[in-house]
Amino acid sequence: MSGTSTPTSGVTAAPSVRKEGAPPRRAGGGGRRREFTARRGLVVAAFMAPAAVFVAVFTYYPMIAGSQMAFRNWNLTDLTDTSWVGIKNFREVFTDPAWGTVLSNTALWVVGSIVPQLVIGFALALWLRRRFRLRGLYQALIFFPWAISGFLIGILFRWMFNSEFGVVNDLLQRAGLIDEPVAWLADPGTAMIAVLVANVWYGVTFFAIMILAALQSIPDELYEAAALDGAGKARTLFRITIPYIRVTLVLTVLLRVIWIFNFPDLIFGMTGGGPNDETHIVTTWMIKIMQQGDYGKASALGLLVVAVLLVFATFFLTATRERGGGRRGAGKTGKRGVRA
Repeated sequence: MSGTSTPTSGVTAAPSVRKEGAPPRRAGGGGRRREFTARRGLVVAAFMAPAAVFVAVFTYYPMIAGSQMAFRNWNLTDLTDTSWVGIKNFREVFTDPAWGTVLSNTALWVVGSIVPQLVIGFALALWLRRRFRLRGLYQALIFFPWAISGFLIGILFRWMFNSEFGVVNDLLQRAGLIDEPVAWLADPGTAMIAVLVANVWYGVTFFAIMILAALQSIPDELYEAAALDGAGKARTLFRITIPYIRVTLVLTVLLRVIWIFNFPDLIFGMTGGGPNDETHIVTTWMIKIMQQGDYGKASALGLLVVAVLLVFATFFLTATRERGGGRRGAGKTGKRGVRA
């Protein structure tokens, strides 16, 4: 009939009416948001309290107590006088005859470990990125040393460099490189070389892991474009691979600098700082001073170590913030660099 509306096949739902004073619903339909009340705050605080107390007692209290020792005459040989001495302990550190040797050993320890670890780890990562049979087995064998403690590695290499029955001397004699066994750990001229060799072997694994993970994030399209443009392996490496993982390389190097600077385990396991204190770095020397009972001087040296580590930690955090932007820019650099 004319003038009569025909019913539609679907039923139109009536709009929902929100009661006055009711909290608004979230756009996703997930229900109303729970308000943060004082009771919920107490529950959260109760769950966090044990961890906060643990950190305060075992981290912040020793840090503060150890820091104030650096400005006191704190020596186990005479605990009756722990008076305030100001910067006297710091002056004793800088005027100690061993300070120059310790400082140069620390620089050699860091640089002499980082450079070979980076180069060898990068080469291993490039090799492990290729597809070949038993690649997983080779990865497991290469990554295995990282699961061993540094002190245990030091003991292992101490036996390997033993002058009487060490495997290093045996292999060198069989190869005709030396005529008689070398006292690697007893000679000040070779002891530092021995601990560096051990640390390089130990740290290559970390660089290989980090760089391999970064290499696997590079799109294959970049390498395909480079191949079409006729780019060789060297140009592909320096125009695509290194720019793309540049931020990862910087972060890994900074992280290893922090760890190696504060890594006395291996040296203690191999030489204990000897012979004649010729392999001491800052952290092993600090432990030796503490073992002698001079807690004030050891605490002053510890504060200097913390200051240096804070500088590198600042660089590390700065590089971390730039990681996202660096990765995005690296892809563009790689695409432009191939054609350059």
